Amino acid sequence: MNTTMNAPAPQAGTLDIQGLRLTLPGTARPVLDGVDLTVAPGETVSLVGESGSGKTLTSRSALRLLPPGAVTEGTVRVNGDDVLTADADRLRALRTGTVAMVFQDPRAALNPLRRIGDFLTEGVRATQTAARARATARATELLGAVGLDDTVLRKYPGQVSGGMLQRVMIAAALMGEPALLLADEPTTALDVTTQAEVVALLARLRERFATALLFVTHDLDLAAAISDRVYVMYAGRIAEHGPAKQLFEHPRHPYTAALLASTPRLERTGGRLSAIEGRPPGLSTALTGCAFAARCPLATEVCDERPPEQRPVPGRPEHRAACHHSELLEGSADA
Repeated sequence: MNTTMNAPAPQAGTLDIQGLRLTLPGTARPVLDGVDLTVAPGETVSLVGESGSGKTLTSRSALRLLPPGAVTEGTVRVNGDDVLTADADRLRALRTGTVAMVFQDPRAALNPLRRIGDFLTEGVRATQTAARARATARATELLGAVGLDDTVLRKYPGQVSGGMLQRVMIAAALMGEPALLLADEPTTALDVTTQAEVVALLARLRERFATALLFVTHDLDLAAAISDRVYVMYAGRIAEHGPAKQLFEHPRHPYTAALLASTPRLERTGGRLSAIEGRPPGLSTALTGCAFAARCPLATEVCDERPPEQRPVPGRPEHRAACHHSELLEGSADA
């Protein structure tokens, strides 16, 4: 697409979360418990797990969008700046020019009584990073990048489809030319075809704008399609992480293996779908050992007594799992 805009060169984006622990009043255990997660410049990292595992809260920590009363430990650094300790001015600068988020429900994020063009341009105009004409030109360019034309600027949210609104949300997130993009289940409630289009779009935009991407999802197939690396989360802890291909082909945590086994496949015909027995522990349940022990077929006494530490997979140092018995999983001998 031709454009007359002279946009500055994209900045390299990084996210480095170390030892993030978040507790809320009235809970028996941390909501996030020692989370370590990194996203390198230009990299796509997926964070997967069941609902309630802490994925959204982990991603929102990069913007310090935390629940009232939250108490945090550890660090959350975006391009080297610790978001958790940043003052108001620095936090505002990070939110408007360094990191942006695509929320899972676009209709909840847009005012139905205001035109889409106003929604796209008001942020950069309010921060005085662009005048009206330049902001409109930037919005038009980004709408083109996500496959929409400038007629959308004059429409209201109720006049376009859910898939189009999600594209608008992606364009809005890119208005400030962020170095890091957080996508919180951006394909929720979309049909399969539109999901595939949005995932392909995010991949193209990452390449075009050199934006680092943290992709939050419960859909393992989507994560496999878009990710360089994957983190698997359970009950506020990272259960396993590593390069996407290695992790999906040779999972080394029983929870990851169970998630993969329960994913519907077209080639599987007849019979019941596999499911993970039991439920994740609630926040009113204290944890003394492995959070997955009550649902795990490999669990022994040690799993109830102490939480497992992250250990590298033999021959694959970038692939790590927090499991006392990961060597018992199929594929443990593969290097």
